Amino acid sequence: MPIRQINNNAEIVFTCSESILYNTEMIVEEHSVVRVLAGELKVIQSNKTYVFGADETYLFPRNRLATLIKSEKNGLPYKAIVVKLTQDVLRAFYEQKKLQAAMVSKTDHIIPLPKSPLLDSFFSSMLPYFDLDYKLPQELSQLKIQEAITVLRSINRDIDNILSDFSEPHKINLVEFMERNYMFNMPIEKFGYLTGRSLTTFKRDFKKAFNTTPQKWLTEKRLELAYYQLTKKGRKPIDVFYEVGFENLSHFSYAFKKQFGQSPTELTKKN
Repeated sequence: MPIRQINNNAEIVFTCSESILYNTEMIVEEHSVVRVLAGELKVIQSNKTYVFGADETYLFPRNRLATLIKSEKNGLPYKAIVVKLTQDVLRAFYEQKKLQAAMVSKTDHIIPLPKSPLLDSFFSSMLPYFDLDYKLPQELSQLKIQEAITVLRSINRDIDNILSDFSEPHKINLVEFMERNYMFNMPIEKFGYLTGRSLTTFKRDFKKAFNTTPQKWLTEKRLELAYYQLTKKGRKPIDVFYEVGFENLSHFSYAFKKQFGQSPTELTKKN
């Protein structure tokens, strides 16, 4: 089994990857705090790449796109704890504490969190939960989430600017968004949602802007990026296909050959 998750689809998720490499796209509708316990996590966004190792922690703001590459390091599989801060929980927290909403600060970047005894203590207290074969009791989960919010606010004075933003995506420039994020492999509906549009409106606006369908345009853009990575950067097909937005190597190879008349392997042999 390549990956094991406990309490999946809950607010606290314990993840252990038993494979050498595990990839996924990340687009979450809730803020998530991630502590890497072992292995390595590579986070690729449209304009920046991060690499996190053991004992490093970051906050992933909601509705942000990234490709995650989870791999073993120093002979240890990838292992992490993910704490989701849902909009309902955050609203209740700010209302209960009678905290005034801060000046909203939108960011497209994930936020590396500084080393802190408070963070260390918080995640250390949850390590025994990895041994559970059932979900945490709801009351305990809620207590730990409240603690997580309190710790974040203690170590980062500006975190309220992000956590207290409860707005939905508004209608933004479709062309600019697509040019930045075409390499993320997700449903067309998600592209529409993140640009502030219904699926019907998204397809209509896309046709007007690009004079083609979203799927055809996405495939061509991803193949162009792959071609650049293979010919100009000297990378291998196995290292490229996922990062440019394809789910598997065989589909990538088929589409690449159809577009360029030769397979990715044939192309790299010539260079």
